[in-house]
Amino acid sequence: MQLTVEQRNIFGKKLKPFREEGKLPAVLYGAKVKSKPLFVVLKDFVKAWKGAGESTIIELKEGEKGVNALIQDVAIDPIKNEPIHVDFLAVQMDKLITASVPLVFEGIAPAVKEAGGVLVKVMHELEVEALPKDLPHELKINIEKLSAIEDKITIKDIDLPEGVKVTGNPDEAVILVESPREEEAEEAAPANLEDIEVEKKGKKEVEGEGEEKK
Repeated sequence: MQLTVEQRNIFGKKLKPFREEGKLPAVLYGAKVKSKPLFVVLKDFVKAWKGAGESTIIELKEGEKGVNALIQDVAIDPIKNEPIHVDFLAVQMDKLITASVPLVFEGIAPAVKEAGGVLVKVMHELEVEALPKDLPHELKINIEKLSAIEDKITIKDIDLPEGVKVTGNPDEAVILVESPREEEAEEAAPANLEDIEVEKKGKKEVEGEGEEKK
């Protein structure tokens, strides 16, 4: 996957007209690369981001030069819900790197479908170590092995691609099934009319008063 980038010498408030033209401010840093401000076409970046995520190598092309990089961080406009800045991390293809890979859960757990258990996804991504070329785009986990309440899948149960190693505790749970939580319905106690105080608005009528004097 490739992205065309161009050098950027615009910063701060001066970026506004360039953003309106569809240019996304970025910065490249990392292995053997001096920090470098860049522009990338917003729509091209969004397309690459959806396809590559943050664990797939992207070649940044500036003229004839190319740099292999990962999408390291993306700042999002909370109103428009679109990227407003991106950090690219340059990588060396022969050096191990660490990256977070999203987890994709597949199948239906019998413990949920048949036993009424509650599926709890403890993790949504997993930190792995690998050469850049071996980094998976995602890790798929089949949950059909969860057949009983309290069954779980741990990090060590995940089938990893060749050349990929997990950095976390292998016994840590990734997904598990809990017992169904029974909501105890509290019966509403019948209202006691004697305990209800009625506040009368207007004149207070006191017993023995209010009658016309003869």
